[in-house]
Amino acid sequence: MSKISDRLQTVQCVIQETCARVGRSVEELTLIVVTKSTTIEAIQEVLELGFTDLGENHVLQLKKVCSEVGSLSDNGRSVPKINWHMIGHLQRNKVKQVLPLAALIHSVDTLRLAEGLSACATRLNRTTNVLLQVNTSNEPQKYGVPVGAATHLAEQLETLPNLTLKGIMTMAPLTRNKEVVRSCFSRAKDLFDEMRGERIVGPRFHELSMGMSSDYEIAIEEGATLLRIGSAIFAG
Repeated sequence: MSKISDRLQTVQCVIQETCARVGRSVEELTLIVVTKSTTIEAIQEVLELGFTDLGENHVLQLKKVCSEVGSLSDNGRSVPKINWHMIGHLQRNKVKQVLPLAALIHSVDTLRLAEGLSACATRLNRTTNVLLQVNTSNEPQKYGVPVGAATHLAEQLETLPNLTLKGIMTMAPLTRNKEVVRSCFSRAKDLFDEMRGERIVGPRFHELSMGMSSDYEIAIEEGATLLRIGSAIFAG
């Protein structure tokens, strides 16, 4: 097996063992392979191993990788249907570029951005799926709506046409302090449950995107449904 295959197997084992420990089903989770800075050959290997949820942090890189993967099909190679995830910060002037590509946008944190997505999706006669990015760590350098304003913004997003709010995304600080990480993820899960319990959101609100290469085990323990993992697969 290649190093990528070995690492993916290791990640899957951690996911399975963590789910078993906390009484969750592996089927509740989706592994999003974050492809930033890797090669088209590595991406092709990931696809051949059966992983079809891929994520990118930047719009230009997303466009580039989508084009490169499309060229595989043009050359006669079998390419499965891919669910592309836009997981990084999205500027309003990039909405037109990302909307035709991304199956799910993880980083909606303002009403203006949501309105831009809604308007563009309406013009294209399609519906776009989004997550509400919440800054549960209270770090000033991080994007995301503050926890205290998240419920109100979710209510506003629910009123926009051609936009489906699917859940919440958050990021923990880059720290070795597991309790700090756990606190951020727990806060996101509490907010997620509150929004669902009070019916602020619709029935399609069921995704909790949190957990990256350094902290995905804690994210699983705290209820994540979408894991965004890159360096644990491609590094080395």
